[in-house]
Amino acid sequence: MRQLVVLAICTVATLLSSSFAQATIRITSDQGGRLIDYVERFNRARASGERVIIDGTCLSACTLVVGMLPRDQLCATPRAVLGFHAGSNANATRGMMELYPANLREWINHHGGLAQRVIFLRGRELSAIMPTCAAVSAHP
Repeated sequence: MRQLVVLAICTVATLLSSSFAQATIRITSDQGGRLIDYVERFNRARASGERVIIDGTCLSACTLVVGMLPRDQLCATPRAVLGFHAGSNANATRGMMELYPANLREWINHHGGLAQRVIFLRGRELSAIMPTCAAVSAHP
């Protein structure tokens, strides 16, 4: 239940404007983890105006970034790969889907929905859903 409350707060907060960009977060190999940890991380990034570049794998809870940051704070390089699967329970799965933008929810549903197996979004399909950025080195 706590996760749903946090996810609902994040959805509302996403509508608020962010402050000036301070730094850049580069995701190169993120296997995911606890939803609450990613909600907190991406809330801080949105609030600070940090830009997030997905430049490698972003799996599981890491993919929440797509629904939590405004489009002008987020981009994916040609190396980006997003991996989606169901949450630890039905409420977590529902909460994740509610955070994702409509075009991403449509893509997920077209590929069988969130289930135990991981579905991967990359290349042209990814660039149709989120902003692209030039390939960047693995380290700033």
